[in-house]
Amino acid sequence: MNPRVTNVKPEQDFKLLITFSNGEVKSFDVKPYLGIGLFKELKDLSLFNSVKPFLGSIQWSNGIDLCPDTLYLESK
Repeated sequence: MNPRVTNVKPEQDFKLLITFSNGEVKSFDVKPYLGIGLFKELKDLSLFNSVKPFLGSIQWSNGIDLCPDTLYLESK
């Protein structure tokens, strides 16, 4: 099992700075998802900036979330 999210901070250009349970801090680019289904809603910066850690992953105020394994494996 990959590490889980302990903290998340929205950054410019639709990126997230994510801290994982193993102490690693990585950047996750949300831009590739912004054209897909419900993720289109995240183009609204106030919604994008509402992201919070949630049960080892992340969640926005409208309920959209991402798999914690995707976050860890696709972050740089």
